[in-house]
Amino acid sequence: MKKILLTAVLVLACAGPSFAERYISLAPSTTEILFALGLDNEIAGVSSYCNYPPKAKTKESVGNFSNPNIEKILFLKPDYIFCTGLEQAPIVTELKRLGLKVYISDPRNIKELFESIGDIGKITQKDKEAENLIRDMQTQIDDITSQVKSIPENKRLKVFIEIFDDPLTTAGRGTFIDELITMAGGINIAGDTKRAYTIFSQEEVIKRNPDCIIIAYMGRKNPEKLMLERFAWDSISAVKNNRLYNDIDPDTLLRPGPRVVLGLKEIYARLYNK
Repeated sequence: MKKILLTAVLVLACAGPSFAERYISLAPSTTEILFALGLDNEIAGVSSYCNYPPKAKTKESVGNFSNPNIEKILFLKPDYIFCTGLEQAPIVTELKRLGLKVYISDPRNIKELFESIGDIGKITQKDKEAENLIRDMQTQIDDITSQVKSIPENKRLKVFIEIFDDPLTTAGRGTFIDELITMAGGINIAGDTKRAYTIFSQEEVIKRNPDCIIIAYMGRKNPEKLMLERFAWDSISAVKNNRLYNDIDPDTLLRPGPRVVLGLKEIYARLYNK
């Protein structure tokens, strides 16, 4: 009996610590990255906005995106908290003041997204998984961009991305959507704007005459009716030719996570009917 107990103790000692790391993600994008790296069991909590993959909705909620519950976060005793920038800046400051480890993922393009995935892989000891994820994403991107190379510049379609309808808002230079449109072989008609996300006049859309319009928000079941309700929009090529799309999941366009490659494929498919 003593020999059995001694053997059990030795086995446990050699196995090392059995306690898994605990992570909290306050941003839907970092939640998707954590799951993509295979960290399902280590995720102790997420924000109420984290809805993908479906398992994310089964995790403990620590409140909304911009105002999470600090007491609940402390109660869950996370080893690391993953956040994003801008709106979460105040909460990041507070978490750091409390001595918690925080990583901020706020990529502006694919290159920076890959860097964030690599960083998160290092923090969570998932370096190899992060490398594989980046490699897989890059392969899918290369597949699309190689096909785009065969499209002459003068044959590439002009695109208007509608992020919100009142006021009419679009994505300009320095956004993921602008980069995705370009990689998909399109020309963002708002690509010369100075601000990343900007209010765009209806008159300017008419003037720039996009070949395709993509509605990047939920709730519009009849995009053609919406466009025809706007003064003189029936003169726009996209409206005349019914190249209006509201069937792409906005999260694949607006959320800087692993699914941006799906957003890229969807844009390419809508532009060139692939």
